[in-house]
Amino acid sequence: MTFTQSVKTCFSKFFTYQGRAKRSEYWYFILFTWIISFVASFLEAIFLVNTYSFGSISNFVSLILLIPTINVATRRLHDVNRSGWWQLLYFTIIGGFVILYWTIKKGMDEDNRFN
Repeated sequence: MTFTQSVKTCFSKFFTYQGRAKRSEYWYFILFTWIISFVASFLEAIFLVNTYSFGSISNFVSLILLIPTINVATRRLHDVNRSGWWQLLYFTIIGGFVILYWTIKKGMDEDNRFN
């Protein structure tokens, strides 16, 4: 899956938790969110230097990208036969590393319970 296909897929499945996402779909979308966040921060640094609304563009962008990011992570976890609820591990100290491992891991070729 290419970068643009990944972004289109993730936005077309904005509220879709069912199904599976390949590694390329997930990581290209994460790259897209990082790029957009960097651009938003850069624009804030240029245009909102002396105002009290510093952070408003980044906060808006983060809010817009929150749901599709959670959804693509859920579908990525489905690809390795894990429930999307495992994302709650982010609230623990070591949980982020566990989820990172699962998102890097190759997905299951055979059918699983999340097809």
